[in-house]
Amino acid sequence: MIYDNHNRPITYLRLAVTDRCNLRCFYCMPEEGIKYLPKHQVLTYEEMERLVRILAQLGVQKVRITGGEPFVRAGLMPFLHRLAAIDGLTDLSLTTNGVLTAPHVAAMAALGVRSVNLSLDTLDRERFRTITRRDELPAVLKTLDALLESGIQTKINAVVMDGQNIEDLIPLTELTRRLPVDVRFIEEMPFNGEGSHYPVLNWTHQRIIHEIREHFPDIEKLPDPPFSTSANYQIPGHQGTIGVIAAFSRTFCGTCNRIRLTAQGTLKTCLYDNGVLDVRAMLRTGATDEELTAAFLQAFAHRPRNGFEAENQRVTVTESMATIGG
Repeated sequence: MIYDNHNRPITYLRLAVTDRCNLRCFYCMPEEGIKYLPKHQVLTYEEMERLVRILAQLGVQKVRITGGEPFVRAGLMPFLHRLAAIDGLTDLSLTTNGVLTAPHVAAMAALGVRSVNLSLDTLDRERFRTITRRDELPAVLKTLDALLESGIQTKINAVVMDGQNIEDLIPLTELTRRLPVDVRFIEEMPFNGEGSHYPVLNWTHQRIIHEIREHFPDIEKLPDPPFSTSANYQIPGHQGTIGVIAAFSRTFCGTCNRIRLTAQGTLKTCLYDNGVLDVRAMLRTGATDEELTAAFLQAFAHRPRNGFEAENQRVTVTESMATIGG
C-alpha cells in the first residue's frame, strides 16, 4: 500500500475513458457542449490498461470507470474484461448516466462489476429534459430497473441545484422506501465549463439533510465506511439509504484515498487541482514502467492537504466535469 504526504493511503482510481457525453447537463457543461479532444489525444485502452497494472502493483485496489459517459466509447466491455483480470484489483465499478447502459447490465453483472453509480437528478421528465437538455429519462429508468434486477449495488447520484431540482429531494428520497438503492445528494461544484453558478452555495450538505429531516424526522445517522465521501443515513423501514456528499464544502478530504486519470492522461491527485502529471506524454515518449512508477510516487508525495489548498494553487476553475471524469 502507498501513502501520500499526509499519510492517506491511495487505493482508489477513477479512470475516465472518454470526455464525450450524450447529455448536456446544466451543472457539467454549457448548452453548446465542450470542445472534445481529438481521438489521438485520448488514451488508448492499451495505455490505460498498462497504467492500471502499474497502479495496482502500487496498491490501488478499486477502479471506477467514468467519462464523460463511458458507454459512448466503443469497445468498453472488452476493456472491462481486461481490467477485471488484473492482479490486485478487487473492485471494478462504473459511473454512468444510464442512457446507453441497460443492454450491458447483464454482462457487467457476469463480469463481476461491483457497483454502478447512476446519475439521476430528477424523476420528472420535463425537469430531466431541462437539466440535461435531452429527453432521455425513460432510458435512464430502464437502466435503473435493469441494475436493481441484476443485483449490482446501485447508487443514484443527484446533484442538488438551486432553482432546478429542489422539488426532487423528497421524491428521490422516497425511492429508498421500496428499493434497495443508495440515493446520494451531491453539492453542486463549479465544474461546468463556466465556473460557479452562484455567488454563494445555498444548498449545502447541512441544508440538504435538514430538508430531508423536515419530511422524515425519524431519519437515522449510519456509521460511515472508511474513506466514505458521503455522510450516510437511513429512514426506519426503508430498504435503501441516503447519502449526502459535501463535494463543494470538502469535509471529507482528510480521509481521501482516491486519484483520477483524465481521458487525455492527466493525473489529478485532487479533484480541485489543475493536473499534476502528464502521463500521456510519458507513455508516448517511451517511459518505462519503472519511470512511470517513480513519477506516480513523486506526485503522491506532493499531494495537497485538501481541495481548498489545491484550488488556491490555480488561477480559476473552468473545466467541465466531463473533461475531468465524473
